[in-house]
Amino acid sequence: MSGAVVGGTNEPVTGRDLETSSAGAMALVTAFIDATEALVCIIGADCRILFANPALQRFTGRSPERLLGQRFWEVYVVPEHVELAQDAVARALDTGRAHPQEADWLTGEGTRRRVAMRNTVLTDDAGRPFAVATVGIDVTADRQREERLHHRAQTDLLTGIPNRAALFDALHRHLGVAGGPDVGVLFCDLDRFKQVNDEYGHQVGDRVLTEVARRLVALSSPGDVVARFGGDEFVLLRPGADEPTMVALAQRVATTVLAPFGGLHDQPVGVSVGVAVGRAGETPDEVIARADLAMYGAKSHHRRRLPRG
Repeated sequence: MSGAVVGGTNEPVTGRDLETSSAGAMALVTAFIDATEALVCIIGADCRILFANPALQRFTGRSPERLLGQRFWEVYVVPEHVELAQDAVARALDTGRAHPQEADWLTGEGTRRRVAMRNTVLTDDAGRPFAVATVGIDVTADRQREERLHHRAQTDLLTGIPNRAALFDALHRHLGVAGGPDVGVLFCDLDRFKQVNDEYGHQVGDRVLTEVARRLVALSSPGDVVARFGGDEFVLLRPGADEPTMVALAQRVATTVLAPFGGLHDQPVGVSVGVAVGRAGETPDEVIARADLAMYGAKSHHRRRLPRG
């Protein structure tokens, strides 16, 4: 602000001047709007841009001359959000209230960025709305970081498939839909896995678990969830499946897991599989408990197990 003029004098402006002068206050506001990385835009009642700060100019790759007077949705709104954006501005001007929003914006290069918006309705001296002011913050990196953290929190680090938390989230979604389709569940527990760990070590055991996860994913269909429940236990969830379908799938799982493990060891590994079908209104715990109980029944009766050598 050095060299700026306040009140018609030629004296350099100081911080004290700005604090005590209305002109200085306006200069502060202008300096802030020019310097901030926030995307500041004012949209008139005809949805044309009345003001765009330098950050928005850089974001859109447009000069003020190419921004002012343009309909805002033709500048930075992604195509699928145009109608929603138009409706939001119309409602704000009609009611005098604007709400925070978050949406994708287009840069001048055509790339998408996630922008969090704080919107304010501007009114004239009679209290009539005449424009909407938007302050947008690019939160793309924040959302990407949150997505990575969420993915990490719901992924089994050894096998790379969903973990127990992700499984229960999926069950909650499917079982929580009133009148929704049934959900088939296979609870799989590896047989003789402890012997593999004891004889060949945990490194080989980890490779076996990773290969079992890969085989289960290969058997899955779009919409299925294959998760590591814990230890040597896996769960396969199939929305819309009935019991005969899940029983047939369980037989395929048993055959697939039984196949040799490519020289990792010569100790056979099998799997005991419990089948359950969850229905809308049940809790995930109830369905998993039923499948777990069925798995123990299969194991205790030596179903789908290799004969002992």
